[in-house]
Amino acid sequence: MARTTPAPSAVPDSAGAFPVTVDVVALTVRDGVLQALVVDRLLEPYRGRAALPGGFVLPGETLEQAAGRELEEETRLTVPAGATGTGPWHLEQLRTYGPLGRDPRGPVLSVAYLLLAPAFGLPAAGGDAAEARWVPVGELRGRSGGARGASLAFDHDGILADGVERARAKIEYSPLAAAFCPPEFTVAELRGVYEAVWGTQLDARNFHRKATGTPGFLEPTGRLGGGGPGRPAELFRLAPGVDPSAAVLHPPLLRPVSPGPAAPSA
Repeated sequence: MARTTPAPSAVPDSAGAFPVTVDVVALTVRDGVLQALVVDRLLEPYRGRAALPGGFVLPGETLEQAAGRELEEETRLTVPAGATGTGPWHLEQLRTYGPLGRDPRGPVLSVAYLLLAPAFGLPAAGGDAAEARWVPVGELRGRSGGARGASLAFDHDGILADGVERARAKIEYSPLAAAFCPPEFTVAELRGVYEAVWGTQLDARNFHRKATGTPGFLEPTGRLGGGGPGRPAELFRLAPGVDPSAAVLHPPLLRPVSPGPAAPSA
């Protein structure tokens, strides 16, 4: 009888086994400044240090479910259903990090998400977070830890930098900047988003010409608004059927070559 060779296992014995976490880079524009959501850790490691919201993926959870749960547990902010596509909120997977050298407890693989929205409300700490707050990105990047004198916990400085760069790049080629705006907005309000995300001042007339002249981007509502000093400005909205995360602007609204100090490069 011929000897048969056992089939190799689908999962070799040498395969690594380590926990998986999710981290959320939540960005919004508040008071004309790009801000990120951070929490102060209640537990070790890095107790008392600021970090991005996140935590371990639980059995039976998808990665997106874990991201939403951790955000709600630690900050009391809830991502609306369907935020991965159209609508004012935008959630997308950013990158995978690790597993080595990022957590003093051992190898941990982290999947980071980027979350953009016009307004999140005020966070409230919960779960294993001692405090939750919005902090200008410029105070968290480009120097060691901003106001609190220490960098973000784990490798969250790099994750935040990647999230900000993703947001900067995406608003060049997609209508995603409108995710930071209410459903109807003025061109000046939209320009303020670009200036906050890119960290630079833009020429008002040139931006108005490019934004309103780009096919498939904006549609006038026929109404006036603004609420500021001077005459009311025309209100716009995204053109019908536009997916803020998928549509591509032709031509793109390219950012200036050198970003300003509001959101320094990593």
